[in-house]
Amino acid sequence: MSELKGFDALFSLEGKTALVTGGSRGLGLHMATAFLRSGCSLVIITARKREGEQGIDQAVDKLNKLPGIKGKAVGIAANVANTEDILRLTGEVKTLVGDRGLSILVCNAGAAWGSPFLEAPSSSSIKILDLNVRGVFELVQKSVPLMEASASKHDPSRVLIISSTAGTNVPHVGDHGTIMYSTSKAAVNHLGRNLAVELGPRNITTNIIAPGFFPSKLAQGLINNLGGIEELSKDNPVGRLGEAEDIAGVAVFLCSRAGGYVNGVDIAVDGAARLSAGRLSRL
Repeated sequence: MSELKGFDALFSLEGKTALVTGGSRGLGLHMATAFLRSGCSLVIITARKREGEQGIDQAVDKLNKLPGIKGKAVGIAANVANTEDILRLTGEVKTLVGDRGLSILVCNAGAAWGSPFLEAPSSSSIKILDLNVRGVFELVQKSVPLMEASASKHDPSRVLIISSTAGTNVPHVGDHGTIMYSTSKAAVNHLGRNLAVELGPRNITTNIIAPGFFPSKLAQGLINNLGGIEELSKDNPVGRLGEAEDIAGVAVFLCSRAGGYVNGVDIAVDGAARLSAGRLSRL
């Protein structure tokens, strides 16, 4: 018989603290919800705006009304493509987590751009690379002291980089090309692999989650251009697009004791759409 120590709590996040960038909506909000429901004592979410139907305040209110949670959600307005804001954010996080440190950092905030290659302005590349790559590098860099305070060899702190299957294939060129977006995701994938080796000795693991199509504000324009949810679902081997539970389950696994020995991996969450030819490759 195999003795599985503490198996009943293998997927628990009880007592952990988390920071989720871009946490006010979409995939970020799904993961923040899952962390609280899995036992996190504190989940901090960021976005650039506090107000509005997709701002921080409404998300924090929803999170704190989740049934049965023991922890709480807090929101901090910050632009994680801006160095000064990153420094301010990590300073405020330090005040909130105190001696507990930061157990989980989810780099989810991202920017995209779709246009014909010859029409893409230089400003689009700057925006994408600043947020999707450089901002991730700097936020992880400035968060390391907080994460070391929470980490141990058998329960490391966790960095999750939310990338895209676009980082490993060429999904969209032509009229709706997302070339720089795809390039940024390939870059952040390799950043994650480097961080896995760099930070592993500090008891911090780094893994990459690469979603395919999930209905969200960021993806909706491209989904519409490619025929809508129903048409894209037909091209997916499992016959549907991503749902909240799909991203939440992977995130909880990687951040729980069940995922404590997983480091430097890229997990695609797309129903294997990246492996099949179809509308995704149309010009």
